[in-house]
Amino acid sequence: MPENDLIQELRWRGLIHQVTDEQGLQKLLDSQPQTVYIGFDPTATSLHVGSMMQLMLLRRFQQAGHRPIALVGGATGMIGDPTGKSEERNLLSTEQLQRNIAGIETQMRRFLSFEGDNAAILLNNFDWMKGYSYLEFLRDVGKNFPVGVMMGKESVRARLGSEAGLSYTEFSYMLLQAYDFVHLCREHGCLIQAGGSDQWGNVTAGIDLARRMLGKQVFGMTAPLLTTSDGRKMGKTESGAVWLDRQRTSPYAFYQYWLNVGDEDVMRCIAYLTEIDREEYDSLAEVTASDPGRNTAQKRLAQWMTQFVHGEEGLNAALKASKTLFGGEIEAMDDAMLNEIFADVPSQELARDVLAGDGLWVVEALQQAGLAKSGGEARRTIKEGGAYINNQRVTDMDRRLGESDLASETVMVLRKGRKNYALLRFTP
Repeated sequence: MPENDLIQELRWRGLIHQVTDEQGLQKLLDSQPQTVYIGFDPTATSLHVGSMMQLMLLRRFQQAGHRPIALVGGATGMIGDPTGKSEERNLLSTEQLQRNIAGIETQMRRFLSFEGDNAAILLNNFDWMKGYSYLEFLRDVGKNFPVGVMMGKESVRARLGSEAGLSYTEFSYMLLQAYDFVHLCREHGCLIQAGGSDQWGNVTAGIDLARRMLGKQVFGMTAPLLTTSDGRKMGKTESGAVWLDRQRTSPYAFYQYWLNVGDEDVMRCIAYLTEIDREEYDSLAEVTASDPGRNTAQKRLAQWMTQFVHGEEGLNAALKASKTLFGGEIEAMDDAMLNEIFADVPSQELARDVLAGDGLWVVEALQQAGLAKSGGEARRTIKEGGAYINNQRVTDMDRRLGESDLASETVMVLRKGRKNYALLRFTP
């Protein structure tokens, strides 16, 4: 992407929510490669899909020739950003913060290039805040912060009016984040801060502080938050957040999340989060509008996102697991994967001993799984070719099931007809 096309690219993708001075920013970006930063809150050992908005924004700046700084908030994370929170968060210990930061750093390296002329920089604001005494910070930074301006920020007003109120600790968060911009401007020549639209108050505070402390004009821009058409934050499921860490959210669950995005949201997700070009985007939009039931855009989104975040291996695993639901071969799977694939499928527990000796009669297995109410019904199902063990049709009515018939360590997958699944779990 040529440098002078960046703003245009961000515009068509809908990624510009607010800019402090768009003409000035365009002129700055056109003049020479710039440095831009976005801060990331280390509240967990993994980032989630909401964080991808910011990671992809930094990536787009880098692809346009600019240098990205991914700033991990080791210091600000000790306080917690009050923005958008109805009550004060629990403070994290130093040890937990370090674990979180280490996990986040690993993920960021998959999105940004740390080599070349515009190599990304990964920084932690704890490195420059740890040596600051309270008195020095008040003298250098606090005196440049008008309290009236701070009180006027929406995030502060919202919390002051809430039942929980706002502690002095959280009130100070804005000073710390604003000083990050000053430090990065001074030490790295960074003139641009970006972030989510909920960070606008913090971004403009940093711009004002840089003007007061350095006498420099710096720029800020925000992108929309990743929300559904009715305003709910995306990246949440009944089981919790959709994480970028495969140990927290498997490639299969990750793939399924995007596959199930609604028609009213899918094109926005493609524009915000992927590098699918305008031509393909327009084609997918046309298909979605004319034939919404085909899920063409959802399949493309799920494929692109899973491959990008989890690699070719992760995508193949997700596709294989998805195929299993529709009668595909079940092999080389573990309990965790099967439990995830068949999370909504009824299951029964049996003693593992029943698989020893002569084993478990397949007719009884169908009954135990709840797929047949009687032995007669189970026999008819087998006779009519509608009984399956691990998606393999059962033709022998006298078949006995042993440990070799397990699909994973403890799970056997039974099916009646095309879609009626049940699991048997064999425990010691």
